[in-house]
Order: sequence, then structure tokens, then C-alpha cells
Amino acid sequence: MTKKTANAARSTIRDVAARAGVSAATVSRVLGGAYPVSAETRRRVLRAVGELDYVADARAKAVAGAGTPTLAFVLEDITGPSFAHMAHGVEREAHRLGHLCLVCSTEGDVRRELDFVETMRAQRAAAVILVGGAADTPEYRERTRRIAESLASAGSRLVLCGRPPLGPGAPVTVVEYDNEGGAFALVAHVLAQGHRRVLFLGGKPDHTTALGRESGYTEAHRARGVDVDPALVLHGDFTRDSGYRLLRRALDRGLRFTAVVAATDMVAVGALAALHEAGLDVPGDVSLAGYDDIPFARDLRPALTTVHVPYEELGRLAVRTALGRSADGPGEHLLLGTHVVVRDSVAGVGKGSSASR
Repeated sequence: MTKKTANAARSTIRDVAARAGVSAATVSRVLGGAYPVSAETRRRVLRAVGELDYVADARAKAVAGAGTPTLAFVLEDITGPSFAHMAHGVEREAHRLGHLCLVCSTEGDVRRELDFVETMRAQRAAAVILVGGAADTPEYRERTRRIAESLASAGSRLVLCGRPPLGPGAPVTVVEYDNEGGAFALVAHVLAQGHRRVLFLGGKPDHTTALGRESGYTEAHRARGVDVDPALVLHGDFTRDSGYRLLRRALDRGLRFTAVVAATDMVAVGALAALHEAGLDVPGDVSLAGYDDIPFARDLRPALTTVHVPYEELGRLAVRTALGRSADGPGEHLLLGTHVVVRDSVAGVGKGSSASR
């Protein structure tokens, strides 16, 4: 038995604490990575861990660079169907490549996101995947660039999946889909059926995913020489309840429209409920389209015309790309295509569709 092996057999957390000159609780905090400690304290504790060859548990092994490698998947809302499919792709690919996948739902709390990323940096996660749109502000770019550089310094990699890229030089991987192009193709399809007053139920006006889909709506009108009535563009969020509220608002205001394009399938579900409640038939009176192609879109009555986004493939590609590059290497920007899935919820104006009340 070597001296180092003997030390490992005898060493306890109290031995590490004594050698580092800190409390056992502080050693636990450093090895867990979930509490803030000073850089000097962290350095002393990790040096003592190395000298004593001390391993407390799987988290300590991660800090020491051993044990099962991990990936982190960070999203705003774990209940969203599209995010759930992306998470499934990440988890399956991580498992295939021998990595443990950790998921954090931030509920839109930036502080919570930063805390989780810092924990993953301390535990030497192989990659951190941030998912979903964001407000593309100078503050966002600066904050995210700092995250990317911090992860790179620890040998990790930041992946932005459906988030705004940071510009040249940032050590990040960007994996996204043709968000605006999908909306353009969908609205072009609706306009091709003869509709000229198309109600758009969008998301938050500063949210990059919502902005891309609204831009596709606008550009499709421009390409066909159709003016957009600003009154037909309503903003909410990407939920079913938002779709219901916005459609009710449009009806209460007496807006005239023959078709509705919703920013997500969940928004379309809410809009469909409001239309049925108002005694309007889809697509007989009003055509309806969504975006995402979540699984139950085909089971609605009528089945929903929508845009297919390869969410699961996005998740798998994010993992493969992140693990295939060095942490501090140059950025890579990958773009997946989208396509319109034509079902039964959109009909031509001349085939029974009429302006809503």
C-alpha cells in the first residue's frame, strides 16, 4: 500500500479541515459548491483534499475532476411541452455519452440561473446548456459572456440553445432553429389561402423568440404586399391562458379577422377554447395556426396547422457539439431548419371562412 493510499484510507473531513485551517462545515461547502466561499479558502481546501487524497462523495469527486461527468440543462419553465422535449433530447444524448444530466428550472429568476451556473462551474460540469429566449440587451450579453468565460476557465463549455448569440470571441456554442423563417412560412401559407386580416397572438415584446416569430409574421405580409394592421398584433406570453385572454380581448374590441396565428401551440389551444366559447367554428368561421408542433397538436379538433421545431434533436445536438469542442475554443453557430405542418385548422376564405365579430 502506498503512502497516498494509506492517507486516503485514514483521511476524514476533519483532517482536511485541520490541514486547510478551516472548519469541517467550510470544507463541506467547498466540496458541495452550493455556497459562496472566498477564492483563497477554496484554494486551501482543494490543496488539502489533493494532499490527503480525500474523497467525500460524488460531488467531491466532481470537484476533483473524477467520478461521473455531468451536464447541466437550465430552462425557465420545466412544464413547457417544447422545453420538455428538448430536455429529453439532452438527457438521452448525455446518457449515451456517459454523462449525468442535471436540470434546473429558473422560473425566470436571473439570480437563480447565475447561482446554478456557478455551482456547475465549481463542480466542473462538462457543459452548461441555457435554453429559451431572453431579452437581448447589453446587460444580457455582458452577463452571459462572463458566464461563458467563467465556465471556460474551469474547463466547461456554455451552450446557448435558442438564445441570442454573443458575438465574436465568446467561448460559447450556439445551437438554434430557424425561428423567424418558420413563422414566415406559416403566415405565408395562411395568406395564400386568401386571408388578409390575420390576428397575431404574440409573446413578450422584448423576448427574442417572440420577436423572431412576430418578425416572420410581418415579413410574410410584406412579401405578399399586404399591409399589417397594428391593432391585429397582441402581446402576452407563451401560455394557454394568454391565448384565451388575448382572443377574448380581440373579440371584445370588435376586431375583424378571418385567421389567427398563435406564437405557440399552447397559445393556440387557449385561442381555440375562446373561439368555441364565442360560437365560432374553426376553420369554418376563423382559421387557426400555432407554432412548435407539440405532440397533442395533431389530436386537437380540428388538428392544428403549425410549425415543426426539432426540439429533441436540438437537445441532442447541443450535447454532442459541446462535448466535442474545447472549453475555450472559438464559438460555433448551428442552425436547424423548421417546416410547416399542414393539418385541418386553416381553410381558404372562399371555403366558408368569414370575418369574426
